[in-house]
Amino acid sequence: MRPPACSYLNDVYFGCGVAREVPELLKKRCMQRPLIITDAGLVKLGYVERLGLAAPVVFDRVETNPTASSAREGVQIFLHQQCDGLVALGGGSPMDLAKMVALLARYPEPLEQYAIVHGGVGKITSNVPPLVAVPTTAGSGSEVGRAALLSFDSGDKLGFLSPHLLPKAAVCDPELTFGLPPALTAGSGMDALSHCVETYLSTRENPVADAIALEGFARGCAHLQTAVQEGHNAEARAQMLWCSVMGGLAFPKSLGAVHSLSHPLGGLPGRKLHHGTLNALFLPYVLEFNHDFCAEKLDVLASRAGVKEGSELPAYFARLNEALGLPRRLRDLGVTREELVPLAEKALRDHCTPTNPRPLDLAACRMLYETAW
Repeated sequence: MRPPACSYLNDVYFGCGVAREVPELLKKRCMQRPLIITDAGLVKLGYVERLGLAAPVVFDRVETNPTASSAREGVQIFLHQQCDGLVALGGGSPMDLAKMVALLARYPEPLEQYAIVHGGVGKITSNVPPLVAVPTTAGSGSEVGRAALLSFDSGDKLGFLSPHLLPKAAVCDPELTFGLPPALTAGSGMDALSHCVETYLSTRENPVADAIALEGFARGCAHLQTAVQEGHNAEARAQMLWCSVMGGLAFPKSLGAVHSLSHPLGGLPGRKLHHGTLNALFLPYVLEFNHDFCAEKLDVLASRAGVKEGSELPAYFARLNEALGLPRRLRDLGVTREELVPLAEKALRDHCTPTNPRPLDLAACRMLYETAW
């Protein structure tokens, strides 16, 4: 098997066709009976077969914004089938759910106690089954991330974080992203770009992560529109996958208000709002809100995007969203003003809020929701 393309937080195997090496990689990780976490659409399209595993055990009931009930259902199959590891196949939702199944396989309920906002980081130890991530989108960066998001019946969308939830390996094959429809390519790509932007602007100091985020940002700006317009363009797909990986590698810096605002919307009961699309929508409004608190950094980002100065970035991203066919307002997604009323408090409590460049209070969260509506 080829050596990993990089080994930073975990091993990243990158290249067209690398997915065919998954069986050997699992053998190397001593996984004989993994549970594949994916969605029904990918199963229908034959993505599981492309991994070349013999008689795989599959859980395919993953949905956008995965839920605690799905995690509990998945862990029952994991335990009943006596699985010894997990393979997350798909976008951010299967990867997040796989991390939660790994957690529940070894730790008692209630699940909420392990969330970041409830002080759960230290409760998670190395006692989790191994996980290998195989992304089929270029957006979430979860394949190289230590975090996962899960929606609960209460309407809360909680974040979980531990180095022990990090996949042991990420298998990044651009060919697996060729079939992604333009709208999902756009939303996922803007998710990756928002990670690069917000990690770079984060108030935490980490020059290594800054450098990675800037490189991912430049690649995303240069190649996203081509990836959307030419879905089988191997170079554009590969560069967007690197953008996703680099955004994820910068996650230790944490994120900001774009994610603080989008997370509560992702937890709205009865709705399936795409996380990356929400991030794309909020990005211009949040950058304008933050400008005076991170003007120099915005100028650096502008130079990577081919824009004269940081003050022009909100308009740059608004134009990019329009060119990609993404919505400009929350009302375009069917979100009502009434639904937004309780979300400002949740956004303020979100784990991404403390590292936003401009301090957030309840009034600011309400104002940003109203502006984006």
